[in-house]
Amino acid sequence: MTITISSAFDAGNIRVVSQDGDRVDLEIVKDHMSDFYQWFHFRLAGAAGRDLTLRILNCAGSAYPHGWPDYRACLSLDREEWVRVADTSYADGILTVKLTPPTDCVWLAYFAPFSMERHHDLITAIAALDGVGYSSLGKSLDGQDIDCLTIGDGDLNAWLYARQHPGETMAEWWMEGALEKLCDPEDPVARVLRRECTFRVIPNMNPDGSRRGHLRTNAVGVNLNREWHAPSAEKSPEVLCVRNAMDKVGVDFAMDVHGDEAIPANFLAGFEGIPSITERQTRLFKLFSDTLERLSPDFQTAQGYEIPAPGQANMSMSTTQLAERFGCVSMTLEMPFKDNINLPDPVYGWSPQRSKYLASACLDALHAILPELKAERKSASRAA
Repeated sequence: MTITISSAFDAGNIRVVSQDGDRVDLEIVKDHMSDFYQWFHFRLAGAAGRDLTLRILNCAGSAYPHGWPDYRACLSLDREEWVRVADTSYADGILTVKLTPPTDCVWLAYFAPFSMERHHDLITAIAALDGVGYSSLGKSLDGQDIDCLTIGDGDLNAWLYARQHPGETMAEWWMEGALEKLCDPEDPVARVLRRECTFRVIPNMNPDGSRRGHLRTNAVGVNLNREWHAPSAEKSPEVLCVRNAMDKVGVDFAMDVHGDEAIPANFLAGFEGIPSITERQTRLFKLFSDTLERLSPDFQTAQGYEIPAPGQANMSMSTTQLAERFGCVSMTLEMPFKDNINLPDPVYGWSPQRSKYLASACLDALHAILPELKAERKSASRAA
């Protein structure tokens, strides 16, 4: 039977370069109007029982070549369970995946995909629950809705948003876990959070890039997380509509959820280096981070990004822009494409389920710091 490889579907990305028997050479396609690429997702058919060698040739020029060493590709037989391909290696700019498919139709991806169809199912299911409000904050360049779910009726305004970078699909798996916990009527932590906070949850800020199979950009090649200082209707309406909605109600707590290609750990990036940083903001951020580290063995603080010097923050990013704009506690959560090196899983690596568990731990950490967050909000209101 002839081997066929296809990616003409939601979030698909690959190009066949050549085939020589059971060896297939491939390339990842760049984001439209951009040089970014790293995300791949394709179907492999007609190769049951054959010892295959798949080579992705252009990995050296990808957005994050340091993401390939020690990385293992994701494989699924049913598009529900995704396991790691143990025989994945990287050398001389080429990612090599060796496998023997047990069936004639298997799927491979950079990480377990979170399709736009699953996104719509998630929005529909959560919006139908009691106590949940839905709104479309605006339209993407391809005309897709920027979906926002509102949960709770407390005084603290908490924003959770994900997939500014569409290839970071673990971010929406995290969102699915967060929404399931927040909407659980019997979860005591969720009950208190809903009483004390009003959550506005945007599971996918970049639906165009998600559907197109992009790694990092929207429909016109724009990195949304470099647009928060000056979003525009022409290039970044996704950011513009979200930031406008934030301006209307304010922000006390914000978490921007991402994935990191190279660092094999979960970590937070903060707002150090913004012009008007306060001791209050710094203390609350550290309190949240320390609390999350105590609560979740999957979270750590030893590894992370370099902290900018005072006054040197990149103000085009959401976390820094929101901390400066609202004086709030904001943060970027990064999860690995590889695995948590401190608690590895040889079968699944970092996975959708572990992303959902981490979401639950993040909400537990927010609950734990609520007294301090509320006290600081009252203090700031009196000062104003």
